[in-house]
Amino acid sequence: MQTAVRTRWTDTLSTAAAGPPAMYPEFEVVPAVDMQDGQVVQLVGGERGTEKTYGDPVEAAQRWVDAGARTLHLVDLDGAFEGERRNAAAIDAVLDAVGADVDVQLGGGIRTAEDAVSLLDRGLDRVILGTAAVETPEIVREISDEHPGSVLVSLDAKDGEVVVSGWTEGTGLDPADAAERYADLGAGGILFTDVDVEGQLEGVRTDPVRRLVDSVDIPVVASGGVATIDDVLALRSAGAAAVVVGSALYEGQFTLDAAIDALAED
Repeated sequence: MQTAVRTRWTDTLSTAAAGPPAMYPEFEVVPAVDMQDGQVVQLVGGERGTEKTYGDPVEAAQRWVDAGARTLHLVDLDGAFEGERRNAAAIDAVLDAVGADVDVQLGGGIRTAEDAVSLLDRGLDRVILGTAAVETPEIVREISDEHPGSVLVSLDAKDGEVVVSGWTEGTGLDPADAAERYADLGAGGILFTDVDVEGQLEGVRTDPVRRLVDSVDIPVVASGGVATIDDVLALRSAGAAAVVVGSALYEGQFTLDAAIDALAED
C-alpha cells in the first residue's frame, strides 16, 4: 500500500492555477457530527469498537446550530472505514434541517471527483478528502477547478505520519510536506487531525499544528485532543483558522457558547 501511494503521489504533483478564496475568515469552533450506523458517535484514537453513541445526527446538528455554530463538521465513519458512504440519508437530513445559513463540510467515503461535485451541487459547502487525495492527488485540482475553495484536504497524522483508510494505513508522507503540495494543487484548506490524542480528552499538541501553519498560506483546521477552552485558545494562538471539537462538547467538558464567548473576550 505504501509504495503504491507514494508512486501515485509523485507522479501527479504539479502547480495549480490561481488559489481559491479563503475558508474561515475568522476563527471558529466547529462541532463534529461523526456518524456510524445512522447515529452520532465519537471514537477514541480513531479505532472502531471504542465508540460512544450520542443519538440522532439531526438533533445533534440542530443543538450546535442553536448554540451558535457557524459551521458543522460531518463525517461518515462507515464510509471512512469501508470506502463507500453509508450514512447518506442521515447526511441529507442534516443538510435539510440546518439550511443555507450554516456551512457544512463532509468527509468519509468520498472517493471520486464525481461524488464530490455531486455533493457540492446538492448544497454542501466543503468536501473533506483524505484517502482519495493521497491516492489520487489530482482529484483536488479537478474538484477545485469546478468548485474553487471547496476542498479541505484531511491530513490525519499518527506518530508523525499521514494515515488513511480510517487511520488504519500509513503512507510515509510527512504532514507539512503534504500540506504544501496540496496547497499547490488548489486545496482551500488543510484539516489536520492529531490521531495520537484524538478522542482522549487529555489536551492538544500545538507544535504539529504550528508546523503546518508555517508551511502553507491556506487555512489549517485543527482537530484532536481538545478537552478545555484553554485548548481552543492555544490552537488559535498556534495559528489554526478553526478547531473541530467532538468529545469535549458531547461530554460537557465545556459548552459551545462558552467557547465562543471566551474567544470573543480573549
